[in-house]
Amino acid sequence: MPLDELEPAICEAISREIQEGLSVLDGVEGRVARRLAHPPVRRSIRNRVAGVLPSVQIRPRWAFVAGFALLALGIVVGRLSLPISRGLPASATNLFTVAAPGARDVAVVGDFSAWQPISLFDHDGNGVWSVTVALPPGRYEYAFVVDGRWVGQDPVAAEYVRTFGEYVSVRYIGGEGL
Repeated sequence: MPLDELEPAICEAISREIQEGLSVLDGVEGRVARRLAHPPVRRSIRNRVAGVLPSVQIRPRWAFVAGFALLALGIVVGRLSLPISRGLPASATNLFTVAAPGARDVAVVGDFSAWQPISLFDHDGNGVWSVTVALPPGRYEYAFVVDGRWVGQDPVAAEYVRTFGEYVSVRYIGGEGL
């Protein structure tokens, strides 16, 4: 089709489409006006529930009693679903030792002491420093500080973890699964 015949054909096709679409628009003003004059009524949640359960009347006193009963039931079920606890055994004494011959000041720091130093002692002067710390069962991260130098890898530790760029040792103490 030559270019000079294409433009009139396109105009005729568009005109035909517009004429066919106009029939759909007939009466649209009336439909819109009727909808605006009578908007749908939104029922409250209470009215919707009352429509589903027309015979049920909820009195405030019984609603309070039912709420209290559900709360009590929740507390009882929550208590029963807790694992049976035999209680934690009394804190056991745990020995922390490090070989540091020639050291002047040795301490252990860990999550059990909020990373505050607990001094170790070399009682017989042989370079083996030790302290006992009472700890309940659990997982504990710790490190030694020897003359101000961080020593995070205890040779007797269960594992090592890198925290904030430094290694710390991990010790598991008692309890089930520890």
